[in-house]
Amino acid sequence: MPTPPPLAEVGLAVKRLQSRHQREANRRLSAEVGLSLPQWDALRHLSERPDASLHDLAQLTFQTDQAMGTLATRMIKRGLVERVEGPGRAVRHRLTEAGEIARRNGSAVTAAVLEETIGALTPDERRTLHRLLLKAGATA
Repeated sequence: MPTPPPLAEVGLAVKRLQSRHQREANRRLSAEVGLSLPQWDALRHLSERPDASLHDLAQLTFQTDQAMGTLATRMIKRGLVERVEGPGRAVRHRLTEAGEIARRNGSAVTAAVLEETIGALTPDERRTLHRLLLKAGATA
């Protein structure tokens, strides 16, 4: 049985794939949809969780509250997101029609990027990869 690769090599392979996805998705989103990857990610999460707070969005998109606030302000100015009253003093956010169109267009772009890498795996390989990544992530 072959010796397993060192943990550092496995970690580096994961990081390289993630970096490739981020670079290529960001490049294509910018060129084809006029969004950055963080903007598309925020739109995606807002679609899944309408009325999310900035703090919730920051956590979901791996950003600080301050960075998410800046990003949301830019997306509001572009007409992609709107602020709505929430319970108490809470301010919530929703996609506008333009935001939903941008989200859908961006989803097609990001799906194409993933298809070029993970899509090259067989269905069984994808299931195994998914299971192993979830398992490794659950131990953290």
